[in-house]
Amino acid sequence: MAKTSSVEKNNKRRKLAAQYSERRQALKAIIMDRDLPIEERFKAQLKLAALPRNSAKIRIRNRCEVSGRPRAYYRKLGMSRIALRDLGSNGMVPGLVKSSW
Repeated sequence: MAKTSSVEKNNKRRKLAAQYSERRQALKAIIMDRDLPIEERFKAQLKLAALPRNSAKIRIRNRCEVSGRPRAYYRKLGMSRIALRDLGSNGMVPGLVKSSW
């Protein structure tokens, strides 16, 4: 089980990313627009840098919904391989049969 503080920190990052996503997109559009003067683009870049770092989508870590584990994460299922195996062994995942030999 992952530390609760790590899971909560990641949840806070998700909330911040959702809150600032529109502002970040607008500023990035201004920065990438080559038709605008360089001064205006530079001001937009400074405004983007002034936003909280944790509001960037790239800082969100994919974590298992069951255990909070950050590694071996299956995006399609939203959980780690270990949690998937445990649920599969208990018969909680339809169509999944754990093989052993």
